[in-house]
Amino acid sequence: MAKILYSKDYVEKKTKELNDKIIKIGFSPVISIIRIGQNAGSISYEKGINKSAKKLGVEVDLNVYDKDVSQDEVIEKIKELNEDERVGGILIFRPLPEKFSEEEISLAIDPKKDIDCMSPINMAKVYTGDVDGFIPLAPRACYELLKYYDYELKGKDAVIINHSNVVGKPLAMILLKEWMTVTICHINTVDLKKHTKNADIVFTAIGKAEFFDESYFNENATVIDIGTSRNSEGKLCGDLDEKSVHKKIKAYSPVPGGIGSITNLLLLENVINYYL
Repeated sequence: MAKILYSKDYVEKKTKELNDKIIKIGFSPVISIIRIGQNAGSISYEKGINKSAKKLGVEVDLNVYDKDVSQDEVIEKIKELNEDERVGGILIFRPLPEKFSEEEISLAIDPKKDIDCMSPINMAKVYTGDVDGFIPLAPRACYELLKYYDYELKGKDAVIINHSNVVGKPLAMILLKEWMTVTICHINTVDLKKHTKNADIVFTAIGKAEFFDESYFNENATVIDIGTSRNSEGKLCGDLDEKSVHKKIKAYSPVPGGIGSITNLLLLENVINYYL
């Protein structure tokens, strides 16, 4: 029977830590969000942040623009927020409009307020092995969950099924710092099962509902599911077919109730730390 790595206890512990930090600050921290258009994923993420922020007493400064807004107008807003000392962090929802240059937007953000690690300055730090500052949230959430459950990572084999700049690559840097042996797989990987069946820990973020069944893993594997999507019944789920693997692997993180529950708290922690 697989152990389910729920994040509930971690979230309660982290929430208390953040509440204590806010008491030390003595006022409500402010997170500024920029959303362009009505992307359903962004709106859902926004609702989750609002819910977490309300519990902590963090103020959400929401700036919503129509999809035809000019890039210059958004950059001017970013510069304004950079200069506003009340604001502890800036979050810009992606994807951006096609006419925008993500590079120019990311360069406009003050690296000290870049809580989602868009700035090339912060990303460069990550890729040189400095993972103690701002780092994409999902990779950090994976690490936090594993450490909470007392996983020994040194010397273990990890497979990451994602090679993006926001998940796969920064996650690899975190795991390398822990002295894991890391393999990154992607859409052109030949014989994916050859890699996953030999891994101690598999991290998956492909966004295909319940794609991975028991045939991909060995009986001692732990799977950290970062993917989120909807199955044929419209139910929120991850990449992992949880019913298939439940009695066949060592452990897995569920969706919902796993990595996603941690990321919003880590985002708000980045905001809170600005004032300390």
